[in-house]
Amino acid sequence: MGKNRIGIDVGGTNVKIALVDDKGSIIYSNSVPTRAELGYEYTVNNIKQAIHDLLTETKLSTKDIEGIGFGFPGQVDYKAGIVRNAPNIPGWVEVPIAKLIEDEFHIPTRVDNDVRCAALGELNYGAGKGCENLICITVGTGIGSGLIVNGKLVRGASNAAGEIGHIKLEMNGGPLCGCGDTGCLEAFASGPSIVAMANEYIKGGKSAKFREMANGGAITPYIVCEAAKAGDPVAQRIFTIMGEYIGIGMASVVNLLNPERIIVGGGVAEAGDFLMNPLKETLLKRAMKVAGSVVEVVPAQLGNNAGVIGASLLIES
Repeated sequence: MGKNRIGIDVGGTNVKIALVDDKGSIIYSNSVPTRAELGYEYTVNNIKQAIHDLLTETKLSTKDIEGIGFGFPGQVDYKAGIVRNAPNIPGWVEVPIAKLIEDEFHIPTRVDNDVRCAALGELNYGAGKGCENLICITVGTGIGSGLIVNGKLVRGASNAAGEIGHIKLEMNGGPLCGCGDTGCLEAFASGPSIVAMANEYIKGGKSAKFREMANGGAITPYIVCEAAKAGDPVAQRIFTIMGEYIGIGMASVVNLLNPERIIVGGGVAEAGDFLMNPLKETLLKRAMKVAGSVVEVVPAQLGNNAGVIGASLLIES
C-alpha cells in the first residue's frame, strides 16, 4: 500500500476528506461540517477526527499514508504551510494548518489554494492529461485559475499567481470588483454578474423565463442556466455575454502564456455550450493567431472531486 495519500478540500460549508491512490481514484471519502462560526480550532479538531476515522475504516496506519494535502479558498503560504486568510471562512487568519496536522499524525502535510489544487487534479487525472502548458479556470462567485507552465504549477513570489479574475478589461471606471478595483474581468463575468444582468432585464420590463422559474424567490445563476437550457432567449443571451467577456480575458492570457489547453470548471460552467461556444469564438477572434489557433477549450472532467484529488498530489508538486 505504498502510494496512498489524503486530500482535503475545505469549503465554507463542508470539508471533504478523501483517500486517493496513485491512479487518482478515491478509495474512501467522507465530509464534516466546517462550522467556521465556532472558530478554526473546532474545524481542525473535526478534520483530525475525520482523518482518524478514515485510517480506522480503511485499516491503514499513518505509515501507509505518503502525505496529506489541503486545498483552501483564499490566501495560502505554501512554503510555510499557513492559511493566511480565507474570505469565505471567517476566523481562518494565520492558521498553521500543516504544522497542526503534522504534529498529530507525523505525516508530511502541504496546503495550497483550492483552484490550484483543482488544476493539479485535472493535469494528472482529468481534462489536462498529457499537457505541459495549461490553464484551469473556475467560474463561480469569482473567477480563479491554476496555471501549469512547463508541466509545473506556477505559484508566484507570494503564492498569489493565477488571479485571472482581476485582469483589467477597462482602463477607467467599469463595475466595482470585490478586490476594491474597478473594471476587473470577474466584475463583468461571474455568478453575481449573471444575477445582476438577469435582474436588469426584468427591470427593463422584459418577461423572461427565469422570472417565473424563480417563482418570487431570488434569481440564482442556476435558475438562469436552467432557463437557458429550456430555450429562454434572454437567459441564453446572458451566457453569450459572459462567454464573450471571459473569451476576451482569456485572449490576454493565451497571448501571454501560449497554453495547449484551457479547462473550464466551476458552477457557472454548468451552462455548457451556452457559455463555451461564445467563449471559444471570442478567444479565436481576439487572441493572436499563432497562440490562439493551438489552444483547446474543454470542460473540466473531475467535477467536485478535482479539489481533493489535486490536494492529495501537493506532496509531490
